[in-house]
Amino acid sequence: MAADSDGTEDSVDRHIARWHGKAPFDVPTEEVITRIQLLAKHVLQVKEQALAETGLQLFEFETLHRLAARGTPWRATPSELAAELLLSPAGMTGRLDTLEASGLVRRLRAAEDRRRVDVELTAEGHARWSAAMRLRGLAENAMLTPFDPTETAHLSALLKRMLLHVETRGGAH
Repeated sequence: MAADSDGTEDSVDRHIARWHGKAPFDVPTEEVITRIQLLAKHVLQVKEQALAETGLQLFEFETLHRLAARGTPWRATPSELAAELLLSPAGMTGRLDTLEASGLVRRLRAAEDRRRVDVELTAEGHARWSAAMRLRGLAENAMLTPFDPTETAHLSALLKRMLLHVETRGGAH
């Protein structure tokens, strides 16, 4: 039960105290994993708030994000987007119908092959995506204010090492 050096406890310290001796767990592991889980919930709330402020739903943002990642002219085929978003062709069509009706994307027929359709992010779609990204960035940066740049880099390196372990060695089994 490691409170800060100034004696401040967080919700995980209280969780550990409440469960200590009642359930089998390794205290340092429980402290780290529970803090990661709670921070992940906070990040999700930040993302949801940014989307709410920009009037975007998560599925809209995800699609706009995939298009914006391509750079100007922010285009992809529906099948490319479906593959990246793990959607069926019918699911992608429904999503694109909604986005097009909202003026966030447009479908363009290729001049050289009229059977080919590209999806393009509109200026409005890019502006709404940019606004959501800016709001998310501000909120995420605020979460890191307790750290100086060196501490942030160190934390990132530790988390990267942990993630690489899980991704490459199956450390989450």
